[in-house]
Amino acid sequence: DFTAAWCITCKFNEKTVLESSAVQDAFRQHGIVKLRADWTNGDPAITKLLQQFGRPGVPMYVLYHGQGGEPYLFPELLTKSMILEKLETIPKSVASR
Repeated sequence: DFTAAWCITCKFNEKTVLESSAVQDAFRQHGIVKLRADWTNGDPAITKLLQQFGRPGVPMYVLYHGQGGEPYLFPELLTKSMILEKLETIPKSVASR
């Protein structure tokens, strides 16, 4: 979760999708650990990661696989269904490592 305090889209995604009970339950079931990169003050390390994914700024949502698979980059505007559907493609044993 690459975000910033001033990012309206970030706040929308957070409240309507990432903090929803369905997504939170799915994160727990799949052993997903949510990490937040706060770009509010333009941290250079976060800027570098954004650039590596071809993004000029936030929001950016990346799902890293526990077994070294390719990270999955979500679109900037999230829906519950896209998160839940993607989590179903990851074996629970892989996601929890």
